[in-house]
Amino acid sequence: MLHQAWQLCGRRCRWSSPFVHLLTLTMFTFGVLTPLICHRLLHSYFYLRRWHLNSMSQDFLEQNQQEGQAALQYFEKLQIPNTSEASGSDAFQPLLLVTIITVQRRNDFHYVLQVASHFHRLLQKCGARCRGHRVLLCNVEKDPGSHQDVRLLSSFFPMVSRDKTGGDPDPRVNQFEKEKQDYIFCLEQSLLVYNPEYILIVEDDAVPEEEIFSVLQHLMLARFSKPYLRDALYFKLYHPERLQRYFNPEPMRILEWLGLGMFLGPLLSCVYCWAAGRPSLSWPIVLFFAVYSMVLSELVGRHYLLELRRLSPALYSIVPVTECCTPAMLFSAPASRRALRYLRGLHCRQGFAKDIALYSLLRAKGENAYVVEPNLVRHVGMYSSLRLNDNPKLL
Repeated sequence: MLHQAWQLCGRRCRWSSPFVHLLTLTMFTFGVLTPLICHRLLHSYFYLRRWHLNSMSQDFLEQNQQEGQAALQYFEKLQIPNTSEASGSDAFQPLLLVTIITVQRRNDFHYVLQVASHFHRLLQKCGARCRGHRVLLCNVEKDPGSHQDVRLLSSFFPMVSRDKTGGDPDPRVNQFEKEKQDYIFCLEQSLLVYNPEYILIVEDDAVPEEEIFSVLQHLMLARFSKPYLRDALYFKLYHPERLQRYFNPEPMRILEWLGLGMFLGPLLSCVYCWAAGRPSLSWPIVLFFAVYSMVLSELVGRHYLLELRRLSPALYSIVPVTECCTPAMLFSAPASRRALRYLRGLHCRQGFAKDIALYSLLRAKGENAYVVEPNLVRHVGMYSSLRLNDNPKLL
């Protein structure tokens, strides 16, 4: 009897061992639970691309096409404002000018109508708090009159185009240099037309998030009072979700990742000790849960953790900028003049587009720039104006 009791006690002790508990938790989490939950999350390591990518890409295109038609109907039903309200020639100096750069794309998606309708609706919703904001259309199509969506929008927003003020582009210029010259033109015209305190340059396939104006107001009135932010060359409001992972070359993300482990490690250890009836914490258990939480957050996707910051404008983070992409860029007036001067001295080409050119200026000119997280716009343009792609995918 004594021998049997000792064996039973040994088995119970082995099953109550922290090693067994934590090994079981690890195997269940990464072998069963997260693969079941995350296999349809586009930006997770558990995403089953072969199973879902084609269908999700097709669903996205169909939904986006419907949103384009809804945007078209939005403006067709909207009452046309008075000419004076849409002239853009008044002496008012706005706090923020939203300049939408647009070029003719596939008509069935109406990208620029989607962007413009969202900004129009959000400005109406914002009311008196956004009285100091304006929207300007910048039409950079080679034949501006052929851009059908802009012809509709010109009844609601002031517009500038190359045919009136910028001249015809040089046909010998490559498409990447033309894109840079278009960017210069729109940034320059933004200063000339309104001379705002801040300019938000938005590409015509970057749809604003619902909270964009409340976050921008918080940034401009509170956060930008710090000198190192006030003097920045630009602020990116979008970075591709697939490039937002912790395991990336940006050192600030590694620090954020370590901080997450330092916070969740002790917290999860306390929960485990309470559940297991253990009297006190131990460093091996704290270390395990720190690593466990870091690995879990990376595999599930940092992008989804960032979404929690949308709870309040004060929770948005401003971190040193990364290289890729310019769907939405915020410039102060002094910084926009410096950026214009710098960009005129650069020649863009394949492999050195305007986003890389802007990033290269930071080290060359001793400037700083930052990115706001999470994203304040959604990039919906799967059909690029620069690169032909008849079968676009979400990834």
